[in-house]
Amino acid sequence: MATLYDTLGVPMHATDEEIKRAYRKAAMKWHPDRNNGAEEVARATFQEIKDAYAILSDAAQRKVYDTVYAEQMRGWEAQRARHEQAQAQREAAARAADEAAYAQMVSLAMRFADDDHNRDVVFGVLLGRGCEAQRAAQIADSVAALQASRREPPQAATAGDDELEAEATVHDGAEAEGRRQASASQTGQTRRDDTVHEASPAGALGGLWYQFLNGLRF
Repeated sequence: MATLYDTLGVPMHATDEEIKRAYRKAAMKWHPDRNNGAEEVARATFQEIKDAYAILSDAAQRKVYDTVYAEQMRGWEAQRARHEQAQAQREAAARAADEAAYAQMVSLAMRFADDDHNRDVVFGVLLGRGCEAQRAAQIADSVAALQASRREPPQAATAGDDELEAEATVHDGAEAEGRRQASASQTGQTRRDDTVHEASPAGALGGLWYQFLNGLRF
């Protein structure tokens, strides 16, 4: 909604001086003598500019205009809010009706599919009930796929399960080999420690002392 302020190109809180400068600028731009070839449009616009300035340049008329405009704006905002609310309600009702119609078509398609009718028969039934062609095709395809999945026998294991089992076996074997190597390493370390102990000077001296005592007995 254009206002007198919009006509002059100033905000509603513009000062008197700002309104005067805006009027002069707009009047020079739209003066009929400055718009050769478009005199009619310029003359109408120039008159609107003059009328706007006549009201806004008078303090009393400007106050009345602002009051009336504010009331009009409140009424317009209220009207727009009511319109938007009514529009939202209509859209919600339309969505609910569409969802109900869709659910009804799905139920109908499932009933015919349960009676072992194929996809084309289900599609034709939906068309006969007034269902839109694209939606009918979508519902028929979905119901046919569902029925096909119900007829498939269950599989004991998938290829993915076999791969996971093989990976687990390899992992367990690797852990067992790691434990065996660790045990062997520990045993070897123990044996090396014993060998070092026997070869130490203390061990050799003990052996000679034992032989000396045996020699004294004989």
